[in-house]
Amino acid sequence: MTPPPPGRRRSTVHDVAKAAGVSRGTVSRVLNGGYVSEHAREAIQTAIREVGYVPNNAARTLVRQRTQAVGFIVHEPHSLFLEDPNIGGILLGANTALSQADYQMVCLVIDTDRDTDRVARYLSGGFVDGAVIVSARQHDPITDVVERLGLPVAYVGHPPGISRPWVGIDNLGAARAITARVRSSGRRRIGMIAAALDRDSGSDRLAGFREALGDDFDETLVESVPLYAFADGEAGMRRLLERAPDIDAVFGASDAVAAGAVQALRAAGRRVPDDVGVVGFDDSAWARRTDPPLTTVDQPAEGLGAAAAEAVLVQLSGGVADAGGILLDAPIVWRASV
Repeated sequence: MTPPPPGRRRSTVHDVAKAAGVSRGTVSRVLNGGYVSEHAREAIQTAIREVGYVPNNAARTLVRQRTQAVGFIVHEPHSLFLEDPNIGGILLGANTALSQADYQMVCLVIDTDRDTDRVARYLSGGFVDGAVIVSARQHDPITDVVERLGLPVAYVGHPPGISRPWVGIDNLGAARAITARVRSSGRRRIGMIAAALDRDSGSDRLAGFREALGDDFDETLVESVPLYAFADGEAGMRRLLERAPDIDAVFGASDAVAAGAVQALRAAGRRVPDDVGVVGFDDSAWARRTDPPLTTVDQPAEGLGAAAAEAVLVQLSGGVADAGGILLDAPIVWRASV
């Protein structure tokens, strides 16, 4: 049997230096971002293309003790990861910021206890230099691992009791504002499908709803559901209608939840907005493809992801990120659903 031909030899810094007519030290300065003359830089870049040089990142990792990778950790079920456009937007924003800094993003989804254990081992193994964490809960094991390792991290959202850098929006204020706007339209029996109350975003949106209604707040018009999901919104709306058939407006804690509510109302023969007004939260694709389009709160998902990634990069460069948190604007978008 004829043995396979040997593989092509990997080009080295020496090959680049020889082709460019410069020293190896000059090539190393270019590769590591140091200063050289523009003429030398152009010659080296041309030589890199000619000899097909690819940096040995594994060797550079050993020298620098850096992986050039940042984890993107999402505490959500797999189904919601695919359904919720906000998660995708946050991911894309983070990836853009990391890519511009020449960092690789590693996506880690936590759905089960087994996922938690696996991700905890992965982080402890030193496979990433830092992490962006989405939908963290207080006292969850991943947060404990991150704290123990002293890993540079930034949270999207602000879990209670965590004093590390975070990026978010004023969920309470935005929920209060959109509820007040619905109330000013003349609606009086206003309910809420409150989702994800085990994290800061969900509990803050319910608190804002309660504040806006004041003495008119009615606990029986609040239906709690586990996730920011279409199916949960649909099921929650059915239960609200059974309990309060005279309801004339509902605030879905996310656009997906609100879209599910619209579906349940239509199935029950209720017209939106004629019989029941519906508002959501996020200004995601759900809001625009619902009929009628949803009044909602514009949550800047890509901006949140980018800002969180940039906070991690600041820490990796030796700087100090603001542990007091960064709040991005989240204005109301008024459409035809109320």
